[in-house]
Amino acid sequence: MLERLAVDVAVMAGLSVGSYKIKALDTKGALAAAAIGLAVVELGGTYPLLAMITFVILGVLATKYRFREKAKLGLAQSRNGVRSWGNVLGNGLAAVIFLAFEYFSNMDVFWAATFASIATANGDTLASELGKVFGKRPRLITNLKPAKPGVNGAVSLPGELFALIGSFIIALFALPLTTQKALMLLAVTLGGFIGVNLDSLIGATLENEGITNNNSTNFLASLLGGFAGALLFYVLA
Repeated sequence: MLERLAVDVAVMAGLSVGSYKIKALDTKGALAAAAIGLAVVELGGTYPLLAMITFVILGVLATKYRFREKAKLGLAQSRNGVRSWGNVLGNGLAAVIFLAFEYFSNMDVFWAATFASIATANGDTLASELGKVFGKRPRLITNLKPAKPGVNGAVSLPGELFALIGSFIIALFALPLTTQKALMLLAVTLGGFIGVNLDSLIGATLENEGITNNNSTNFLASLLGGFAGALLFYVLA
């Protein structure tokens, strides 16, 4: 057990250093990512960790995609796309919470919650970063009035498509962990998609009122997306 823990610590340290080297995370972000990653692999094993790694890789690629163009329009991620500990916790803490429940209960519904929360984070990042490029006519989610790209709560058809694709990709990692594969795929994909849109709704309301910030909005959305995935799995099962 101690040997496995030592290996896991070494792997997380290596991944975090790699994230720092490619300027995806700053020092505090890399340390937070190591802690989140270690909790994920210890509580959930390989597949949730692979889902988280996939989220990070796709997030970096989406952020860097046509970055100069987004920067000229004032739509680029701040700090040249380098994220810190708040962003890491905002996108990863909900998954750890759900994994803790799964660890002690061994119930598939918490697998659905875990992966739906990661799907929310992944779908939201793809929808946000790529929607800014391809979503030419976004609308505010609360009233469907035209909105500027990058505004909190702005959604577009391309952004919604990227949200669905991002959620579906993460759902694939949950399939080896359950016998109800079709149900898990559906619950996680839809749960993540719902979570992405709740992120937009929270952004258009609570965040614009200064009640939440980007990181707490991400956390609430991933938490609610996880609950949505769990509820869908439970009801449909």
